[in-house]
Parts: sequence; C-alpha cells; structure tokens
Amino acid sequence: MAWKTLDDMDLDGKVVLTRVDINVPVEDGKVTDDTRIQRILPTIRDILDAGGKPVLLAHFGRPKGQRVPEMSLSVVQPALEAALGSPVKFAEDCIGGPAKKAVAALQSGEVLLLENTRFHEGETKNDGLFAASLAALGNVYCNDAFSAAHRAHASTEALAHLLPSCAGRLMQAELSALESALGDPERPLVAVVGGAKVSTKLDLLGNLVGKVNQLIIGGGMANTFLAAQGIDVGKSLAEHDMADTARDILAKAEDEGCEIILPSDVVVAREFAAGAANETVAADACPQDAMILDAGPDTVARIAEVFDAAKTLLWNGPLGAFEIEPFDAATNAAAKKAAELSAAGHLVSVAGGGDTVAALNKADAAKDFTYISTAGGAFLEWMEGKELPGVAALSE
Repeated sequence: MAWKTLDDMDLDGKVVLTRVDINVPVEDGKVTDDTRIQRILPTIRDILDAGGKPVLLAHFGRPKGQRVPEMSLSVVQPALEAALGSPVKFAEDCIGGPAKKAVAALQSGEVLLLENTRFHEGETKNDGLFAASLAALGNVYCNDAFSAAHRAHASTEALAHLLPSCAGRLMQAELSALESALGDPERPLVAVVGGAKVSTKLDLLGNLVGKVNQLIIGGGMANTFLAAQGIDVGKSLAEHDMADTARDILAKAEDEGCEIILPSDVVVAREFAAGAANETVAADACPQDAMILDAGPDTVARIAEVFDAAKTLLWNGPLGAFEIEPFDAATNAAAKKAAELSAAGHLVSVAGGGDTVAALNKADAAKDFTYISTAGGAFLEWMEGKELPGVAALSE
C-alpha cells in the first residue's frame, strides 16, 4: 500500500480539504438517492473525531467552467445535513474571498461544503494556479472520491501534490477491495463481464484474459462472441463488425490459459417486452426471427459450478436483459449464488458499474457481496489495468 490513510495523518486543528463525490441524482430540487452521501460519512466523522475540520470539495453535473445556478451544490446541502445529523456550512465559491471567509469562520466540530469546483475552467484543465488557490484554504488533502480518480482534474490530481495527502475511508476501501480482487487475489479468480457491447469493453476483456482463470461473458456481448464463431444469432443484439476482435480475444485467452465461458443455452423471444412469449433453446439454435435476451438454465448451472470452485470473483455487467422479466432470471440466479457463497465466507466478490449495481440490487444480492464499488468509469479503468491519476497522485 503506497498511499497514506487518515490514520497516518495528524489532523488535530487542521483544515482538511476533502475531495468527495456527491454528484447525486436530483429531482424537483431534492436528492432522490443519497447512496454516495452515505458512503462518505465515515471519512467526515473520522476527521471530526481526530480534531480536524472537514472542508468538502466536489463537482456537480457538467457546467463546463461556467456558473450554472441549477448545478449549485447548495441543492445537496440539506441531504448532507440530514445524513450527518448536524448542520453543514456552505460557501458560494470554492476559491477566493467567499471560500477563505467560510474556512476562517469554521469552528471545531463543524463541516463546510464549498461550491461546485467545475464552475471554474481550471478544475477540468488540471490547472496549477487553480489547484494552488484550493490548497491555500487547507493544511491537509484527503481524497475520498475514487469514482472521480480516473480524471486528472485539479481537485483530484494537482492538489495532491501541494499538501500532505491521504486516502479517505471510501477511497481506502475501494483500493483495498480492488487490490485483493485483481492485484493479488486468491485463486481460482473468475470474472463476469456482461452488457451490450464488446466495443465498449475491449480493454477490459484484453486485460482480464491475462489475469483471470475463467471469464464468463454474458449479455449482448455474448451474442457477438457466438456470432464470431459462426453461430446464427437471429435478430439478437450483436456487433457483427467486431467478429475478428472477438476471435482475437478467444485466441489470446487460449494462449493465456484462461477459459472463456459463453452461453450453452439461451432464452429467446420475438419481442423485447416484459412477459413476452419465450423459449429456451441451445445457443446454436436461435430461430432467425427471434432474439437472445438471456442465458438459459444450463448456462446458469455451469456458472454456479464455476462459482463453487472459485475463491475470488469480479463482476461487471448483467448476463441478460435484466431490466425486464423474465429475462432477468440468469442474472438473478447467478447473483444470488455469488451472494450466498460470499456470505458463507467461501468467496471474495467485488462488483462495480452502474448496470451491475442495479442488477445486483434487483436480485437482492448486493448486500452479501464482499464489496460493491460506487464508481463507474474508475472501476472499469482499474479493471482494464489503467493507472488512475487520482490514485497515482496519492502514491507519490
């Protein structure tokens, strides 16, 4: 572990500039999902308990360097106060006079939220002068925004070089979970990769076949791999122009000793609608006027066998059209199996990505996974083997 945590820092009496991700969904001026707010509470509370003064830095939406009133972080302030159970001060800018005045007035035990960092062009440009203006406000920098760590922005990267820096509790948990799952995992190591398109997950697949023992491919991606092997997938979602790429990935997997598991049976229907008439057929027997919308029970049984033998599981993406019944059956069954093994202590399971979290929650399986990442792009880039600027800056 090359990065420091809050435990390594002297925070007593210090202003701790704390980068968080509270880019939460809002409707009619109210936060509709406070998951990201809940996940940063341990960091805020630990800073307060150590005598520090948390000053929160965050972005909200994409104002592109302009002051956009409807993207003000003031909309998040009430939900933050409700989650913390105490008042949160707010400054109308994240640098300059308003920020300096608010920080100077901050008392021990109080929390301050600064206005949207992306109201300034210097944030997304990773501008050194803007970062220096932020650094002038505090004594210590704490990055608790793993979900923004793949962006080289001033508040996620440049600022880490200007103050004594550490990872917050959420960042620490994310990095520890991912390191145990992909850095030095207990084997057999299995990955589930699903979703619609191979083209969006090329780097991911290329990295995983060199690291995992078995790779389970589901969703529309599996159709592309089946079609690349000369199998007629009817009207299924498939990227036929990616056939050569899919064959290259299969060949690389064979060279690396990675077993790729594709559906052996599939659930097909003539329309993509809830409760649509459907049938289960062999993967190579999809009718020409039908589309593959889920993996079949034989495939699910094979996945369960693989999970039973596995020690570590990485999961990104659903196995079928999980949004509508009955095409959520394979995802639900596999998720419940992984959750059951994790709860019993037989499997370390780490999952991430928007659709993935939604699918695992729908299956009521997320609560028993070892770790669920709140990050989307950052989680994917880590799994792709890419260096994340926000993490690299903490390690230096």
